[in-house]
Amino acid sequence: MIGRFTGWPKEAYDVLLELDGDPPVDVRERCRKDREQLVRQPMIALLHDVADTDPAYDDFSVAGYYSPAYGRWQHQYATVRIAPFVDLGLGFDLDGLRVHGGGRLSPAAQMERYRTAVAAEASGAELADLLRSLREKGFAVAGRVMKRIPRGYAVGHPRADLLRHRSLIAKRPLGCEDWLHTPEAVDRVLAAFAELRPLTSWLANHVAGIR
Repeated sequence: MIGRFTGWPKEAYDVLLELDGDPPVDVRERCRKDREQLVRQPMIALLHDVADTDPAYDDFSVAGYYSPAYGRWQHQYATVRIAPFVDLGLGFDLDGLRVHGGGRLSPAAQMERYRTAVAAEASGAELADLLRSLREKGFAVAGRVMKRIPRGYAVGHPRADLLRHRSLIAKRPLGCEDWLHTPEAVDRVLAAFAELRPLTSWLANHVAGIR
């Protein structure tokens, strides 16, 4: 059974520091058990506590030690699925905790729905407004972006920058302060997720086809 989240132990940073860079196999194996206990298990406990507050956060996963992506030893990632290809996410490493939310605009049907919604006046203006609000709250808006506006849309479209997106992500570091070692981290994550929910709701409604 996973216990309540009490914070990441300060020793978690010691383990991640040992795994920094490109650690050899013997170092990775020696650190594996401590990393599971001090880094990954607290992330699981945190997300259980987050999910207890809202059923929308129930469907989560926490990356394992041998993820295919290089560098996962130094970074603990977690994903909360909101809708197909739409999620909230967390990352914990030597720089502290960070949060993101958004969606991958795939497959082709979702990309087409996204572009139609961005081009439409009401839904497109809504997305532009909520992204502006996220930037004002300190989020960076990023994602894979095409070099040119897609065919069929005017170069001078007022939301040409959004039409070029192949994925749309808002992200922000939450910090590396002492609260990371306390249950307060749960409240910090919940507050950040609440700020991102308008974006994930827009994507779920207009792109994933969930209303």
